[in-house]
Amino acid sequence: MTKFFFDARFLRIDRHDGISRFSAEMFSAVSRLTEVTAIIHDERQLQHLPPDAKFIKLSHPEDAKEFFIARKLNQLGATHVFSPMQVMGSWQRRYRLVLTLHDLIYYRHRTPPQDLNSLLKLTWRLYHLTYWPQRILLNRADAIATVSNTSKAAIVKHRLTKREVAVIYNAASFDAAASLRKFSEAKKKLIYVGSFMPYKNVETLIEAAGQLPEFELHLLSKIDGKRRAELASLAASVGAAVVFTGGVTDQQYQEALDSAFALVSASKDEGFGIPLVEAMLRGTPVIVSDIEIFREIGGEAAKYFDPNSGGSLAATVRALDSEQQWQEASERSISQAAKFNWNSSAKALIALMQLPPKP
Repeated sequence: MTKFFFDARFLRIDRHDGISRFSAEMFSAVSRLTEVTAIIHDERQLQHLPPDAKFIKLSHPEDAKEFFIARKLNQLGATHVFSPMQVMGSWQRRYRLVLTLHDLIYYRHRTPPQDLNSLLKLTWRLYHLTYWPQRILLNRADAIATVSNTSKAAIVKHRLTKREVAVIYNAASFDAAASLRKFSEAKKKLIYVGSFMPYKNVETLIEAAGQLPEFELHLLSKIDGKRRAELASLAASVGAAVVFTGGVTDQQYQEALDSAFALVSASKDEGFGIPLVEAMLRGTPVIVSDIEIFREIGGEAAKYFDPNSGGSLAATVRALDSEQQWQEASERSISQAAKFNWNSSAKALIALMQLPPKP
């Protein structure tokens, strides 16, 4: 009998990050297609899973017991195990194991997640100084999942694993727009969602906004006081109308997308691009930097600009500021977003796990 376990221990108790949301949505989609049991470490994580989800409670992934978790899963009769990360213990496992490497962005930008303790932050930095620890982790699995062809190409380029690498696309958590958006209802509002780290290049968005006096730039995400002061000073110097929202709920975010002229990003590097999918799903045009991963996610629907030039972004916005151009971009956005959905991703994961679907 097949016993499939899904490592859901990276679900956050408070608010989703990228891995947490990926875990919640993927588990829910997979559970509709095949029998699966969630591995959790805290019963509060169940709030993010379907109410009838089967689960077992094991140790925290940062606990020393992680080294022996495969023995426990062997005892539980596991035949297939999936983890949305690559750090799951595997010593003495007797089941098919699929691990995940979402992207390689932390090799290029080595600032560790801020919720880690000091020891883990140091370990994290050292880990990303070279590729050989990643190779050791990935080669313990039977197959590797990643979220884009761009990431798959990077994994192959750096010879990170000898195992099969399959693309299991990330997707949005919003529902698709019920009807087409209308240009006449779009406010002169450009929205940005994401962090304010240097490679996100938010300065270029502000410089462009200074050349678009009829538009407001809304920065939706949380931002610390020092960074906000820096960006506010730049906005004042270039005459940009910038609104610092300081964080939004999922509902507020969706409402912002539904009224915006476009979602914008001048990022010079990304692991995926969930905001693009979220915006396109609602029929909101996306105007983004011309980088490989955005080309993969945005396809023919997105509008691209030189991330080193605020003028390039401003010109791209102006070119879209007509009913025909905007309406066509909105319609193409909805079509492009349909390529990224949890049901298709769940089917791809089940195929990679080599699991039989529900009859």
